[in-house]
Parts: sequence; C-alpha cells; structure tokens
Amino acid sequence: MSWLQAFIVAALQGASELFPVSSLGHAVIFPALLGWDMDQSGPSFLPFLVVLHVGTAAALLLYFWRDWVGLASALIGIGSPEACAAGRRLTGLILIATIPAVIFGFALEKPLRHLFGTPLVAAPFLIVNGFILFFGDRLRRAALNRADGSDLQQMGWRDALIVGLCQCGALIPGISRSGATMVGGLLRGLHHEAAAHFSFLIATPIILGAAVLEIPRMLHGPDGGGITELALLSGLVAGIVAFVSVWFLMRHFKKHDFQALAPFAYYCWAIGILALGVLALGR
Repeated sequence: MSWLQAFIVAALQGASELFPVSSLGHAVIFPALLGWDMDQSGPSFLPFLVVLHVGTAAALLLYFWRDWVGLASALIGIGSPEACAAGRRLTGLILIATIPAVIFGFALEKPLRHLFGTPLVAAPFLIVNGFILFFGDRLRRAALNRADGSDLQQMGWRDALIVGLCQCGALIPGISRSGATMVGGLLRGLHHEAAAHFSFLIATPIILGAAVLEIPRMLHGPDGGGITELALLSGLVAGIVAFVSVWFLMRHFKKHDFQALAPFAYYCWAIGILALGVLALGR
C-alpha cells in the first residue's frame, strides 16, 4: 500500500465511520472501484486498520470529553446528587445500547463478513442504507407525536435498547452504524441533534473496543504485528478527519431537524448505483 492509498483509506475511515454512509461498505467498495490491489488479509493490514480505529475513537473522546468526564465524575460521586443521578442514568443507557452489538458482533460478524464482504453485495446494501436514512427522516414527524420526549434526558431504557438493536445492522457492509442508530433515535422521538449525540457516544466504546479486541490477534500475527510509521500517520489522518466530521455533523443536525439525513441518502444511492454499474461492466 502506497502512502497516498493509506491516507485516502484513513480519510475514508475517519469520515465514513461517523457520516451515516457505512465505513465498512466504503472499505469494501472503494478499493475495487479504484482498481487498487490491496491485500486486506495480509499481516500488515490488521495493525493498520486497528490504528485507524484508535484514531477515530480518540477523535470522539476528544470532541465529547466533557460528556465522558461528566459520566466518570457521576460514577464516582463527584458533583450534585442530581448531576450524579443524571450521569449514572446516561451511562446505563449507553451500556444498554452497546450490549446488542457486542452479542451479535461476536456471534455473527465473521459469517456476515464472509457472505457479504464483496463489492457486488456491499453496493446494494449501500442503496438499502439510503432508503433507511430517507424513510427515517420521513417517519420523524410521526415519532414526535409520542410522549417519550425529544432529548437524552427523557430517553428511556427501551429507547436505548432499540437504538442498540438498530446498531447491529452495521454488521452488514453497506449499512451504516451511525445512520442506523440515528434513525433508531429519531423513531423513538429524539431530535436529530440528540440522536446524533447518542449515536456518537455509543460509537466510542464500540469502535475502541473492536480495536482493542484485535490487538492480541495483531501481536500474535505472523510478523509480530508491528505498527509502522505509515500506520501511525494514517491513524492521525483518520483522527483529524473524524474530529472535523463530528464537528460538522453536530452543527448540521442542530440546524436541520427535518430531512437532515436526506443528503446522505442521496449520496448512498448515487455511490451504490455507480458501484454496481462499474463493477458489473468490469466483470
């Protein structure tokens, strides 16, 4: 992998992990579209991928550092009783939303990646992801008629569980983790900004945990799993792009509380259809 290819993959990871457009789908489709001969099963690719995920998780931790400091303070009893209760409650919601992805991830990730981890299958699911985003926006108005509230303070454990179950759809390349969780939040009555906020909070342990779980396998790989300078610089690129992405998205969702996901739906349709056409013609 050249430096240019590595930085492009890093930028794609940093952006597509947070934008509701499926990082896994892009990782499968774009190398094929660009004609890159990348050995994603090679011994050097896993350490590279782990560093990219660590960079993305670090960007989320940095952007939402006040949230995480507040949650940690609440758990150890620092602050007013009301603040501690609210922090512990939000921590519980994050845990509830994370559990389904952990369970289904361990059980189904390898079979699903084996079945669907090809460009000609990821591209149609990217189109499906576009429909999820499009109709999630359209159902937003109906969900607002519910009494569940529209911000994280009024979110219940059932809401968190449903968002967590939606997150499991991202095990399929082409289905966006952030998109699925945002739509799940919208359907439970959250505003776009609150849905995105919760989506990014639960993304942090998922992304970081997935990277950490790969470290033993990486260290015991055929070449000892050495992390190269290229991987470290690519991780920095992924982190910078991820930070800018979440900064942009939080402002986008704050300004657009209706049809905020529609532009991403159009993008998914365009890339999915383009990929299907190019790959089909190239066969």
